[in-house]
Amino acid sequence: MADDVILSMNNITKEFPGVRALDNVNLVVKRGEIHALVGENGAGKSTLMNLLSGIYPYGTYSGEIIYNGEECKFHNNKVSEEKGIVIIHQELALSPYLSVAENIFMGNEQKVFRGVIDWDKTRVKAKEMLKKVGLEHEDINAPVMSLGVGKQQLIEIAKALAKKVELLILDEPTASLNDEESAHLLDILRELKKQGITCIMISHKLNEINAIADSITIIRDGKTIETLEKGIDDISEERIIRGMVGRELTNRYPRRENVAIGDVILEVKNWNVYHPDDPDRHFIKDVNFNVRAGEVVGLAGLMGAGRTELAMSIFGKAWGQKITGEIYMHGKQVKINSVKDATDNQIAYTSEDRKTYGLVLIEDIKQNMTMAALRQFYSKKGVVDSNKEILDSEEYRKRINIKTPSINQTAGNLSGGNQQKVVLAKWMMAQPDVLILDEPTRGIDVGAKYEIYCVINELAKAGKAVIVISSEMPEIIGTCDRVYVINDGEIAGELKKQDMNQVNIMKCIVDHNAKRGA
Repeated sequence: MADDVILSMNNITKEFPGVRALDNVNLVVKRGEIHALVGENGAGKSTLMNLLSGIYPYGTYSGEIIYNGEECKFHNNKVSEEKGIVIIHQELALSPYLSVAENIFMGNEQKVFRGVIDWDKTRVKAKEMLKKVGLEHEDINAPVMSLGVGKQQLIEIAKALAKKVELLILDEPTASLNDEESAHLLDILRELKKQGITCIMISHKLNEINAIADSITIIRDGKTIETLEKGIDDISEERIIRGMVGRELTNRYPRRENVAIGDVILEVKNWNVYHPDDPDRHFIKDVNFNVRAGEVVGLAGLMGAGRTELAMSIFGKAWGQKITGEIYMHGKQVKINSVKDATDNQIAYTSEDRKTYGLVLIEDIKQNMTMAALRQFYSKKGVVDSNKEILDSEEYRKRINIKTPSINQTAGNLSGGNQQKVVLAKWMMAQPDVLILDEPTRGIDVGAKYEIYCVINELAKAGKAVIVISSEMPEIIGTCDRVYVINDGEIAGELKKQDMNQVNIMKCIVDHNAKRGA
């Protein structure tokens, strides 16, 4: 093996019940490079990295792992960490109630002798690690839960550096970050590269991959397709997409044709919400908006603008307190004081956090898909019609292309994109008139995104009123008929399709800040 190669994974095959997740995969990573691993949801990227880090132990797969010139047989992630391989998962492994310093050395405690922690050493070294990730001014005694997601991601990297990492694996590190936080994280990775640390990065954000990766390996359907080298191969987004999906994807946003926009279905008037933890903090202020049948309306704005909070407060007052205002459905005022009231009035909401609020991960796909519609469509006098459940679940599985061998598959075993499709199917089966989609494509590859956009178009064509909340402005522009721009809990502006572009959206925010004297 060449001296500049730190890792070689050869002929890796991994099977789960009913599915071959990895089929003879090969991966070569050079020392000191940033190597991107890309592919559609369910392609096998995370499985390959879990196998490398020992989460899937030696003996549960076939093939060999050569690391630093020797074959490794990792039986758990503790053994791989001792070799300098550290993985940071998309779901951060931090303890929210412990301090920053305690989290950095969790599982790697600085001990005086057996069982006794040297807290002075812990604090000193924690400050050293934080400085390496640009958080030198952070309070090491603050609980991690008090920090934003961006800082928590950097604390995970500091935690990895404290373990003397040589090969750092990051699984979707920027999926939950805004543009500024993402740019800062990429700068940190460039700095780690200068220090000689090798990085493997899984990401669906192809613009970031294009900006930072030295090599890009594409995996499709559990097989290695190709590895592209910066400076040698074409690594444009279009070229990467072609490798990922196996075809040209000329239009990332499918056209919505022959959809008649009808009467107003949902109208919200004079909506005011106060923060749930501070009754004096006026968070949502005098918001007015409406959505028509067959229309897709976007809620755009910067992180923290109040888009999710607005949606959740409308959906049965699931967020906030001292909520006032009026909601009209089909021109008739309705009282919605609980989630049940919202669903009874044909309003549905899919959370940006699908794992916590969208799915029961230990239950199968069928139960997840029918749970919202169970009372209304699948039971009579308390008795569930199991046959209808199975038939309709199978129909929706095929209809929105959920990639799974069976509707009896556990939801927690699905890829992120397929989990998102199950959440959408759950609410489609409940047949709501209004569907609020909060970050519907977060952490999802371009192929799965396209399929979800097709589902949105299908909902509009069926005469539903759809609200899309997204931090990706191109997504808002590509999928919506109108957009309301939210800033600091207020409507900063409304744009029609012909006026929707990133410049005009940002201009609404800037003008609103100037008007407020911000």
